[in-house]
Amino acid sequence: MTNGARTSVKWQLRTRCLDLGARTLVMAAVNITPDSFSDGGCFLETEAAVARCMECVNEGADLLDLGAESTRPGSRAGGDAPAVSADQEQERLLPVLEGILRTLPGAVVSVDTYKAATARAAIAAGAEIINDVSGFTWDAEMAAVCAAGKVGVVLSHTRGRPDEWRTQQQLAPEAVLAMVRDGLAGSVSAARNAGIPLQAMVLDPGYGFGKRFGENFSLLKRQDELLSLGRPLLAGISRKSFLGHTLAPLHGGMSAPVNARENASLAAMVTAILHGASLVRVHNVRPAVEAARIADAILSAG
Repeated sequence: MTNGARTSVKWQLRTRCLDLGARTLVMAAVNITPDSFSDGGCFLETEAAVARCMECVNEGADLLDLGAESTRPGSRAGGDAPAVSADQEQERLLPVLEGILRTLPGAVVSVDTYKAATARAAIAAGAEIINDVSGFTWDAEMAAVCAAGKVGVVLSHTRGRPDEWRTQQQLAPEAVLAMVRDGLAGSVSAARNAGIPLQAMVLDPGYGFGKRFGENFSLLKRQDELLSLGRPLLAGISRKSFLGHTLAPLHGGMSAPVNARENASLAAMVTAILHGASLVRVHNVRPAVEAARIADAILSAG
């Protein structure tokens, strides 16, 4: 994979390979939580979450990403005393995962967790991918668990922890890119040292995760430079607060509410694809699928 343009590669998962690069794959986020910033409380019940996952697949989602603990700004995720224990996380998550795989046995399911205990349980229940927002930095056992389970992994960059994000010092554009590149390189190294093959890894720049407002745009503008790390990129931009902040002049000076960020989400998502993302993580599936097709057509045009 060369710097500057995505190429076609294989992503090795637990039981299958996915082709990345020829077409953007859409990952649908479904949060089984009461407090996620976007859809908290909507899919906390198992039946509602399974129904939402089926709806996402029918709308064209290629992958499902299940999360059972909010990592929104200000949360206690990643600390010594998280608001959601591993047991609580699994009580929410596992019935949904099992229900999806009973109903849609061919579904490709990712589990969004930074806890090794939850990852181990999810892999045993049939998860193909572990999506760790900390890039293996919040739980020392996570890399070994993923290696033993032979799953695909999404390694994200996070600066600090959610309860620190609102007070972190603003960084210059060059510093943001260097920080993300170095952090992801460290996560790749940790994964390889644990025995995870490079072909099992996808990298996520971590938009909104310890990046303040304009820092995210600086990162997005140069996102394709992260392809020099040798693995495909996943961009999770949907409904993020930096989009709402940018739309504030259109909303009386206040940040646009979550339900008013859909058009901005699509604009940022298309930009991410044109800047090298092979996968996108979204909340509203059908519009994202359609927009991704247009971005792919641009990329493949002679």
